[in-house]
Amino acid sequence: MKNKNQNKFIIPLLLLLALFSFVSAASTHVQGVRVWPSPDNTRVVFDLSAAPDYKYFTLDNPRRLVIDLNNVKSGAKLPVVSGESSLVKSIRSSVESNKMRIVLDLTQSTKASVFALVPTAPYGHRLVVDLPDSQAKQSAQTTQVAKAEKEQADKPATRVARDIIIAIDAGHGGEDPGSIGPSGLYEKHITLPVSNQLAQLINRQPGMRAMMVRTNDYYVHVNKRTEIARGHQADLLISIHADAFTSPQPRGASVWVLSLRRATTEVGRMLEQTEHHSELLGGVGEIIKDSANERYLAQTVLDLSMTHSIGTSYQVAGEILSELGKIAYLHKKEPQAASLGVLKAPDIPSILVEIGFISNPQEEKLLRSPSHQTKLAQALFNAVKRHFEKSPPADSLFAHMRSREHRVASGESLSLLAQRYNVSIDSLRTHNQLKSDSLRVGQTIRIP
Repeated sequence: MKNKNQNKFIIPLLLLLALFSFVSAASTHVQGVRVWPSPDNTRVVFDLSAAPDYKYFTLDNPRRLVIDLNNVKSGAKLPVVSGESSLVKSIRSSVESNKMRIVLDLTQSTKASVFALVPTAPYGHRLVVDLPDSQAKQSAQTTQVAKAEKEQADKPATRVARDIIIAIDAGHGGEDPGSIGPSGLYEKHITLPVSNQLAQLINRQPGMRAMMVRTNDYYVHVNKRTEIARGHQADLLISIHADAFTSPQPRGASVWVLSLRRATTEVGRMLEQTEHHSELLGGVGEIIKDSANERYLAQTVLDLSMTHSIGTSYQVAGEILSELGKIAYLHKKEPQAASLGVLKAPDIPSILVEIGFISNPQEEKLLRSPSHQTKLAQALFNAVKRHFEKSPPADSLFAHMRSREHRVASGESLSLLAQRYNVSIDSLRTHNQLKSDSLRVGQTIRIP
């Protein structure tokens, strides 16, 4: 009797739950549409009220990407699209029988990737469409080559040494805002202006050249950032971020380098990709290619490269902490090792700089300040420049400039050095900021 009474309540309850689930499922609607273009990819994001139930396919003549979104209310419409891209001509929709058909009219063929994302502040459920733009990528590469050739042509003919290339990675971007401060400030809105100022300082320094991993507010996958740096043959990768914690108390800057465990893992992964050995090992890769001992030799070279990269990373990190300590509080006074996504290149010295805690109200206000951003960029530049002045790559202009130094021996005078190096006494005096023409034994004189 008891079971029968229970069933009288359980069955209606299950029906009610089923009805509630049906109503909930049928309430999905598109709350926003955002287009994020980047140099070689366009990301379209549909903000949804619930997890999406969808299918998609592509059509040609004309080129279209079609997405069928289920459980949508009858009569629903797409909101106004935010952003634009040369790859996406238009985005339109129609609704029939609780199914919204979304059509993206495209200007060229592309291999679309469509996937759902779970809620992550400040966003809720999302349906993401990634559209690689091969034509734009090829155009960007052509532009970069042309720009590099022009820069080389504009340089004085006497310069035979190369520039030191610094890859600057402004953390997060586009659909990925990073951490969010108490006032709603996004991390991505701090990292880009600091990175831009650092790039300007580097590009004004003879013998150094900056390349930006991202140049605007768009998303670059964390694994691709090191590939971009490697593609430009970077001597150093600096990734700029702002830290955050669940409580507002923590504050201060810190610098992170690649952990030895992660580096070893990445070396092993690289060794498996034999088709990329030449790219990873430079000219050495061509020498050992097709050799019976290729893997052994590749591992030897990569291990040496890893040792050099980690050592260099620690040295640069130490210089940066020294400079940051002059203008900001340090959360960690020594370089920290970690297995972070952007720090995955054992062949490129790489550091991640946390310029402060955005979750700390006082530091958030400081990080928002243009004057403090300028100080941060200057500190990073001073540290990087000082490191490469001490340890320049052998074929760089910095190394060439360093070799143009003379240690004064007994009996040598300023006029004698001017005659020996075929320069004027005035240029020697100015270049070395000498207040008189007298020299002391052991003094280092830089030759202009």
